[in-house]
Amino acid sequence: MNADLLQALHATLDRRVRPEDLLQPIEQLLAGRLTEPDRRRLLQARTQSRWANPFGWSSMTDDFRRPEGMARQLSVAGTLFGAPLPDPHTVNDAYIGQYLEQAEAEIGKRVGKSDFLRDRLNREARQQAGLDLSKRQYNKRFRLAARLERKRAKIQRELEKRTLTLISKSRLASELPFEDFARDARTAAFIAYYTARCHVRSEFTIAGQARPYDEVADLLFQQCRQSATTHWWAIAQVYPDAEVLRHLSAAQQGELLGRFYAVLERTARLMGEVWAVSDIHRQTMVVRRGNDSTTWNLLAGAWNKARDGWMAALYVLDADEILDAVCPGKALRLMAGDVAGWHRSAGGGLDPNTAVWSRVPLPWEVLRGDAVCTRAVVTDACREAGLDPEASGWVAPRSRAKVAPFRPTPELVHGVSVGSPALAKLLRDAGVFSGRPLRQTAH
Repeated sequence: MNADLLQALHATLDRRVRPEDLLQPIEQLLAGRLTEPDRRRLLQARTQSRWANPFGWSSMTDDFRRPEGMARQLSVAGTLFGAPLPDPHTVNDAYIGQYLEQAEAEIGKRVGKSDFLRDRLNREARQQAGLDLSKRQYNKRFRLAARLERKRAKIQRELEKRTLTLISKSRLASELPFEDFARDARTAAFIAYYTARCHVRSEFTIAGQARPYDEVADLLFQQCRQSATTHWWAIAQVYPDAEVLRHLSAAQQGELLGRFYAVLERTARLMGEVWAVSDIHRQTMVVRRGNDSTTWNLLAGAWNKARDGWMAALYVLDADEILDAVCPGKALRLMAGDVAGWHRSAGGGLDPNTAVWSRVPLPWEVLRGDAVCTRAVVTDACREAGLDPEASGWVAPRSRAKVAPFRPTPELVHGVSVGSPALAKLLRDAGVFSGRPLRQTAH
């Protein structure tokens, strides 16, 4: 029974489920381990959720977008190439790469050599390669192979973006192996619930987003504190709080430091690419026409989450003097113009973090060694902007001491909270709050 519960909870780590939907399996998993007050608190949270959403379902998808596969392209390839097609149920990049090498070898082509003018074989080269194909049939296969390579590259990029989207929400939780997740029931319960809280969608608001560490997460974390079998290494992947990191060995702390830095390198490269083709207004970070705000914001989120974890590991290793030489700054998200206008109408202005962001070197330039950004540089920029450099997370990991009240997951339509899932679906289908002309619906 527990094995099935653990498998089901682990499967949620790379999806977007409502945290309250995990309370019942968590209660079952922790049966006999919870005190009576804790059991009543979980039951109360479940009851609040049912009262807030008596329909028992949500109009929002329970997963993050996954890229479309290559089934259609491979189906066509199967009629033109003799190489055995990958099993459509187990297709991954390794299988696709192996298939492309075998299929393209049939026409004397190498993967990556897809220029139609430079890389095709002429008649003499085809004869030397022993290809008994007409020019038309050869060109047909060459073009298809080139399309397969482009599709594969697009899928690779979309998979990378999905991975970084998950990291931007819950750090390394989605990469946690089942063996580490399932080693301890209390550990698994906390990780599953806290990850689900991290995955809750952002709301259209100027009051700040709800913190993922709420009363239920705190209750489950207290269970971990009181247990001698808690698997702190697993918790550190999603919740690298100083208290958690102190439970790790020096080797584990160093490994986590390296894993977070590897994410920084991956993210910095993509951020630099997006920045280079965008016309982002650095002084305001308000979206302008042509800005790919979706991609930029997921990359900025992944950068900040990994940077915070990297800094937390530096501090617990007592190695924060590294920041005196290299202290890449945070990355600011792009803000929608209507949200910026809402801030102004409420008497607010630009987030002071924007001033810091616009003064310090860009993160990818720092990692490439093209610019120097030290702790002193960032500290001076924070003070000029009226920010505490440590409390604001610019030169130290952010504090996670505050506990947010439990709140059932709201139904959202383009970030706007709507009371009924049925009404939310109706509004979404009609295009309400999308910023586009309303559509006719059959409702």
